[in-house]
Amino acid sequence: MFYRPADGHGLPHSPLAAIVAPRPIAWISSRAAAGDNLAPYSFFNLVSYDPPQVMFSGDPGDTVMNARESGVFAVNIVEQAAMAAMNASSASVARGVDEFALAGVAKAECETIPCPRVAGAPATLECRVLHSLTLKGDENTLIVGEVTGIHLRDDCVVGGRFDVTRFHPVGRLGYRDYVVVNKLVQMTRPD
Repeated sequence: MFYRPADGHGLPHSPLAAIVAPRPIAWISSRAAAGDNLAPYSFFNLVSYDPPQVMFSGDPGDTVMNARESGVFAVNIVEQAAMAAMNASSASVARGVDEFALAGVAKAECETIPCPRVAGAPATLECRVLHSLTLKGDENTLIVGEVTGIHLRDDCVVGGRFDVTRFHPVGRLGYRDYVVVNKLVQMTRPD
């Protein structure tokens, strides 16, 4: 099968998100005049190491508006134990509804930015907005942030390494499908 995205695929559901998978999930917390917000984004990734920068994209909803308004956001890493809460926080609700409360998620304050974070997350990246770009399409916004602080949950640091086997990170596949990382394969890169 071959198709041009502009012409459509003819399938009941688009295969694109299933092709580019698994995608890490940024459980983004933000704060603005309307209140605190928490929402998952699977169009997310680390884009540079020094200085550390991340990006996420989505429609211009509460998270994007809050990041633009406040200039900050936090990326909370989703673990297997938090999948139901992460999903609950994706509900479409009115601006100003606190998804932390809606999903029953404890919050804590960030250290380097005026923003809430998921208190029990395995890791949180505190970020300052560097760029907000309108992408092609009706509702596509890209936010790039510089990481200004990193929280690591103590039980996830083992032998000097951040150990994902301690919490099993969750990734997004296509459709309604997710993946839980529960097996690691190590490879040494050739020189």
